[in-house]
Amino acid sequence: MSLNPTDLFNLLADETRLRSLLLMQAEGELCVCELTHALEMSQPKVSRHLAALRHYQVVRTRRESNWIYYRLSPELPEWAAEILKTADRAASRTEPYTTDRGRLNTAPSRAECLDSA
Repeated sequence: MSLNPTDLFNLLADETRLRSLLLMQAEGELCVCELTHALEMSQPKVSRHLAALRHYQVVRTRRESNWIYYRLSPELPEWAAEILKTADRAASRTEPYTTDRGRLNTAPSRAECLDSA
């Protein structure tokens, strides 16, 4: 992995990407449906930001049937993983991150997401 600090901080400077990463940091693996619900954003917008994170190999994907699941890359350099852990600890009790996590807990089931697609 060739992630460097400048690239990581540029990715984290965007609020949508940061919020998505912090949800993945807290929850492990999430599908786009869950992220769009938690962030209250459209699927194309969330997907565009996830594509940037994939490009720099910050997140990994796993396909299962109609679903693509996103998680932090297990190959993140230790320094980058530590930055995300620190950011999660710092943000976990602040807005909009607490609201994002609350909304994630009310996300429709994946079957309901598929029905509405």
